[in-house]
Amino acid sequence: MNRGAGPSLRVESAHVPHRSPRVSQETEQQSRSLSYRDAGVDIDAGAALVERIKPLAAATNRPGVVTGLGGFGALFALPLAHYREPVLVSGTDGVGTKLRLAIALGRHDTIGIDLVAMCANDILVSGAEPLFFLDYYATGRLDLEVATAVITGIARGCELAGCALTGGETAEMPGMYGAGDYDLAGFCVGIAERADLILPERVRPGDQLLGLAASGPHSNGYSLIRKVIEVSEADLAADLDGATLGERLLAPTRIYVRSVLPLTRTLRVHALAHITGGGITENLPRVLPQGTQARVDLGSFRRPAVFDWLKTQGGIAESEMRRTFNCGLGMVVCVAREDVDTALTMLRSAGEEAWVLGAIESAPGAPRVVYADTPDHD
Repeated sequence: MNRGAGPSLRVESAHVPHRSPRVSQETEQQSRSLSYRDAGVDIDAGAALVERIKPLAAATNRPGVVTGLGGFGALFALPLAHYREPVLVSGTDGVGTKLRLAIALGRHDTIGIDLVAMCANDILVSGAEPLFFLDYYATGRLDLEVATAVITGIARGCELAGCALTGGETAEMPGMYGAGDYDLAGFCVGIAERADLILPERVRPGDQLLGLAASGPHSNGYSLIRKVIEVSEADLAADLDGATLGERLLAPTRIYVRSVLPLTRTLRVHALAHITGGGITENLPRVLPQGTQARVDLGSFRRPAVFDWLKTQGGIAESEMRRTFNCGLGMVVCVAREDVDTALTMLRSAGEEAWVLGAIESAPGAPRVVYADTPDHD
């Protein structure tokens, strides 16, 4: 696991007049004897971080992991014997400006779960089983406690997704980030049988749409959320439905692998949609074929109070809510009508709150979402 940082430092020597060459050279060498630490990069702290996170990564190991942290590349042996025609599915993502809220509140222990969720849920949409995950952590000054908390969350996310944390990079880049700031990126690789890939051509008119509850806004829409906090001068310690507003907004993104992957291996799931940036309006059409539309009943599922708070405090139009936030739906599952009861039973038994949202209909042109009902959110 390469946990180094930044480019090498180049120092130019200056001409010092009126001194003998030998004295001048020795004095100049002494005055110019800089270290990486002088440039703001603490190699020792980076090494200490690697030692802290080795047991965290080891706890996520699964069959296929070849070596532990410390090498130049992460090694993973594919389970080819279990597949006739295996396809690798990869995804990369970040957590956006939710980081700013986590930094402001000093809560770094769950943002890593968000990072894994954004990547693992994306590859799950194709029917892939997550195999391994790598992270990129960049900061201006490495704070061991903060970095350890973040990577502890990443390891927890990997456990929830069933994938191994096989490597990563910590980049300490003084001058690139403000005091206390950091950024994250994640990379996930999974595997699926080619014949079992979940592609839009599976979807047919009459198919039913099931919605899985989100834990909150997940990791999207936070630039607008932060603007609402600013203009409303909101108190993040105020109560909202039994928790503080800050806790509601920082609730980690739900990871759906444990509940949805078994479903894809039991039933012929026709489509999955991870509801991220763009909300229901923009994400559901991405998994539908031409000539179809999704009719969604907005009164069919529970919308958490945090979304009504955002709408009221920000004066946000309902149409903008639907194309910015998940509004309480983290994943949408499309199945044949005859499989609805089995799917709901399996999903609920796995701990998901699930509802029948609507259905797929024939419609000319590009796929789209139409809303069958407008509840009291307007």
